[in-house]
Amino acid sequence: MWGGRFAEGPSAIMREINASIPFDKALWRQDVVASKAHVAMLVACGIVADGDAKAIVEGLDKVAAEYEASGVPEDWDLEDIHMTTEARLAELIGPVAGRLHTARSRNDQVATDFRLWVRDAIDQLVAGLGGLQRALVARANEHAESIMPGFTHLQTAQPVTLGHHLMAYYEMAARDVSRFADARARLNRCPLGSAALAGTGFPIDREMTAQALGFDGPTDNSLDAVSDRDFALDFLAAASACALHLSRLAEEFVIWASQPFGFVRLPDALSTGSSIMPQKKNPDAAELVRGHAGRIVGCQVSLMVTMKGLPLAYSKDMQDDKPPVFEAAGLLQLCIAAMTGMVEGATFRTERMREAAELGYATATDLADWLVRAADVPFREAHHITGAAVKLAEQRGVALDALALDDLQAIDARIDERVYKALNVEASVAARKSHGGTAPDEVRARVAEARMALGMDE
Repeated sequence: MWGGRFAEGPSAIMREINASIPFDKALWRQDVVASKAHVAMLVACGIVADGDAKAIVEGLDKVAAEYEASGVPEDWDLEDIHMTTEARLAELIGPVAGRLHTARSRNDQVATDFRLWVRDAIDQLVAGLGGLQRALVARANEHAESIMPGFTHLQTAQPVTLGHHLMAYYEMAARDVSRFADARARLNRCPLGSAALAGTGFPIDREMTAQALGFDGPTDNSLDAVSDRDFALDFLAAASACALHLSRLAEEFVIWASQPFGFVRLPDALSTGSSIMPQKKNPDAAELVRGHAGRIVGCQVSLMVTMKGLPLAYSKDMQDDKPPVFEAAGLLQLCIAAMTGMVEGATFRTERMREAAELGYATATDLADWLVRAADVPFREAHHITGAAVKLAEQRGVALDALALDDLQAIDARIDERVYKALNVEASVAARKSHGGTAPDEVRARVAEARMALGMDE
């Protein structure tokens, strides 16, 4: 490829460290599509003859068919997918293949291909997140009234509904979709035509290639266009946030499936057994989702460190941009699928959840709120009174609503029998009617909004 400049070929070490074909072959579809758009533009601008362009396009179709059928061959002497495709094209159609590279460089070529690949990956991940959202919404609607303990510090805090809990993850997924959409909008400018770094002297039409490839327009600075990998970092940032959300959901399932909790039975298809303990049903899929989050965050850090000190324009370090992006995209797609299956297939043990909600004095806040509403007690004083009631119930080994009225009135005379209506878990949950609260009617309202946003009722 560049032998005219060098008296000797590369050493074996240089050949190996320089080759990117083992991983950038994943770009072959984008490389073919972008090459077709480029040659069509060259014809329209009178730079390449119609006959030559027709031969190039037909040749590219043959190359693509070969790749589809047999995969991309890995010849390290050809370095990358771009030269691999061009070399095979030359074998098929002869010297006319050399006209394809007119007015472009591998620098703008790879920047374009990579943007196209990331754009496609975003679309696939957003579709996957849509499936997860639909699963969460469906189960939330099913369990709008199923009571469970809500936790802070993993300590029982207040009763909530399982539907409310699941809808919290719907909100996280919606933000993930939004982040990916933002990243897609920012990346959707076409670098093709920036050439190596300074643009080209050929009279090309960059708007034409941008439009043909579905971009919003061409990039505005050739130096930035060939050296920018912000779009990849944006993608990895969105992927990392999404992976963290999936990891949190996975951790919930790991905890809930443990015998001390017993809130859920996981689907067999996403669980494994033990080689020595026949009773075991391990939440391995959830644990791997949790573990993969670390790898995805590591991919983001890897590319950030690669890019942190590079001068303009292109440097060979940037060849290492693709492995972390490819890895993160593949892992995240798998994690989304695993958690979607887990949400869809889990059997929630709602009776166990409700029993747990009655432990830990989860309705203590309701006692304090009742004192504020019914007895006009300032909240800080009500908080103190409630604390004394909890202490007494703890000493007696009973729930708050099991304390006799005389015991409660001994703590504060303003308490009367109406308080018991506020101390059961159903009343506690139903009382939280503020927008976004856990009351079943509120959960159903949020579910209805989500179903509409997802087009589930169309």
